[in-house]
Amino acid sequence: MLVVFDDPMTTEKALPVAGQEPDARGQGFYFYNKKDGYNGWFGFSIVFNSAAYKGTLNLVGADLMEEETRDLTVVGGTGDFFMARGVTTIRLDAYEGTTYTRIEMDIKLYECYV
Repeated sequence: MLVVFDDPMTTEKALPVAGQEPDARGQGFYFYNKKDGYNGWFGFSIVFNSAAYKGTLNLVGADLMEEETRDLTVVGGTGDFFMARGVTTIRLDAYEGTTYTRIEMDIKLYECYV
């Protein structure tokens, strides 16, 4: 099953108040495979359009759903995150069936000098 998403992202645990822009948007896709249990694979961009940051971070990786935390690879970016590299650790923070899922992300970028 393939899921395409365009979801608000915030630094807080609550969704933005009506009329308020989110800190960023998560835009991409997620697909499930079920050979040995439910697992998935993410491919998405975090699209920033705030006073603090402009640009995108691009992430990919397996979502091993049995694990408490999962690591996704930061494979690039644009704007303030041009050519970014790093690791993002995600964990499920809250969910309500199939209608609502909230994940917590801890993004660590490598320092590169050219």
